[in-house]
Amino acid sequence: MKRKQKRFLQMTLLFTAALIFLPDVGLWSLYKDKHLEKSAEPGEQQTLPLGMGDGQLFTWTDGLKRKDWHDYESIQKDAMRSGKGEHGKPYPLTEEDHDDSAYRENGFNIFVSNNIALERSLPDIRHPNCKHKVYLEKLPNTSIIIPFHNEGWTSLLRTIHSIINRTPDSLIAEIILVDDFSDREHLKEKLEEYMVRFAKVRIVRTKKREGLIRTRLLGASLARGEVLTFLDSHCEVNVNWLPPLLNQIALNHKTIVCPMIDVIDHNHFGYEAQAGDAMRGAFDWEMYYKRIPIPPELQRADPSDPFESPVMAGGLFAVNRKWFWELGGYDPGLEIWGGEQYEISFKVWMCGGGMFDVPCSRVGHIYRKYVPYKVPSGTSLARLFTFGWREDIRPGEPLHTRKFCFDAISHSSPVTLYDCHGMKGNQHWSYRKDKTLFHPVSNSCIDCNPAEKKIFMNRCDPLSETQQWMFEHINMTVLEKFNSKASS
Repeated sequence: MKRKQKRFLQMTLLFTAALIFLPDVGLWSLYKDKHLEKSAEPGEQQTLPLGMGDGQLFTWTDGLKRKDWHDYESIQKDAMRSGKGEHGKPYPLTEEDHDDSAYRENGFNIFVSNNIALERSLPDIRHPNCKHKVYLEKLPNTSIIIPFHNEGWTSLLRTIHSIINRTPDSLIAEIILVDDFSDREHLKEKLEEYMVRFAKVRIVRTKKREGLIRTRLLGASLARGEVLTFLDSHCEVNVNWLPPLLNQIALNHKTIVCPMIDVIDHNHFGYEAQAGDAMRGAFDWEMYYKRIPIPPELQRADPSDPFESPVMAGGLFAVNRKWFWELGGYDPGLEIWGGEQYEISFKVWMCGGGMFDVPCSRVGHIYRKYVPYKVPSGTSLARLFTFGWREDIRPGEPLHTRKFCFDAISHSSPVTLYDCHGMKGNQHWSYRKDKTLFHPVSNSCIDCNPAEKKIFMNRCDPLSETQQWMFEHINMTVLEKFNSKASS
């Protein structure tokens, strides 16, 4: 009797499964008829219910076939990984590991980079809807262009490994590493030998220091892919990062698309979203890039859908190759950081294109602690120091032309130059009546060592001559008003 009951239960379960999942007669077919066989809005990315993807093809009434591009085998392998730094967790640093020498050559902690796996796993921090989206079956291939100058060995290799491991091979036409006249030994013959294992990677080199823009242009001029995808040399791409970008371009070739740029901490290499996550790119009257919230009236019903943005951040984006050159590419006169994101963004809008940020595409990026190499155009501390509108200090002249700001972390740290971010914090300074430059974050002041021509943070001492800073023009009324507001 028990055997008959067991067989009856088995048959019941099989019948139930068939009723739900059989393609033509099950409940799944009813869902498909109701939800998939519908007209797709231009640019709309279709979403499947949990577990209904698995690489299958689906046809919408617009006549285009779409599929689930996720590599579930790779995702499962990543989920099984363990070790320091895996799943994007911060590397556990001891007191002895906090050594400024680890930052000196790269602007980030190369000790940590060298001690986490080149193929480490990352957390999938996309919006949940992204896990079930399907994209066009036929997507254009792309040339991935990565410029670099004296990049750290493991940070560069981790960029390549993450691309190879998390990108469908059919979508990669080539990966072009463009060396901007590096002089470090590990980036010469050793790099050539290492990259032989990757059939689609090739290395090209400039004959002199060209700077970021002309280096990118060199890579773009040699590219063969239908789409150009620009990345930095210290990135880690996340799960299924490329199909959402290519899908948007396939629907409209006059489109530049950007991934969500996540933060890889320059010290412990922890991986997390930027503050505020999905926000639009913008700029202020000083032409400094900033991120602003999406107004409620422009927010999508599905927050995982692509959204338009006035300007892009600059370094990480994809664009149709032919259209990139129709736009004129980059102005080759632009130097290391020359506002190239504005040039491209303005061209896009003036030429009838669109600029989109794509929440379902995520790429981690190391934001350096400071710029570790010399800029060909020069950045001299001997020039006039100017206060910006956001209480930062910017070296350079004429007023507000530089994009570097004084940056300091602790009461004993050196004062470094870092990209101006306009969010105060480490770049927040006060000029006080005693002529000291006060740093609220570290509760200390800028000091200098004239003999070694260095400036650093030190305990504030109004009587110290090395902490006295003289400005040619000071509006004491504005200064007193600002300082009273800051102290209240």
